[in-house]
Amino acid sequence: MTGVAIGLKIPDNTAFTAAVALRRLGIAVERVERSEIWFFEDQGSALIERVKADETIFNPNKHRVTLLDEAVPRSGEVWIEPLEARLPDPSTSSGEGRRPAATAWRLFGPNEATLDRESLAAAAERLLCNPAIERAVY
Repeated sequence: MTGVAIGLKIPDNTAFTAAVALRRLGIAVERVERSEIWFFEDQGSALIERVKADETIFNPNKHRVTLLDEAVPRSGEVWIEPLEARLPDPSTSSGEGRRPAATAWRLFGPNEATLDRESLAAAAERLLCNPAIERAVY
């Protein structure tokens, strides 16, 4: 399976609010990016075109799609997954019953440096993850 991150290219109020809250909680974060992580059987440019054609998950006016090199969080990123993860069915043509595999939060500190694992864990524990229904993946 190949993963993609679908994020906003317009201002993300949720990510901005999370950054403000994390700073108040003592995490040295300057900027936060949020995206949805989806997995599909396709690969490469065919996958990108398939995602861009799926109006249930992608709107070209507000989203950008990034092909992931690996199915793991990138530097400075934590994935918040539901405890009962359910991968989308690639054969489903409608958006019914599909949801992203995870929400990715990428945290940046001063000079656009990504935060270290310890800071990511603190952010997940204090704000980004509800351990009763979610798990954090670093």
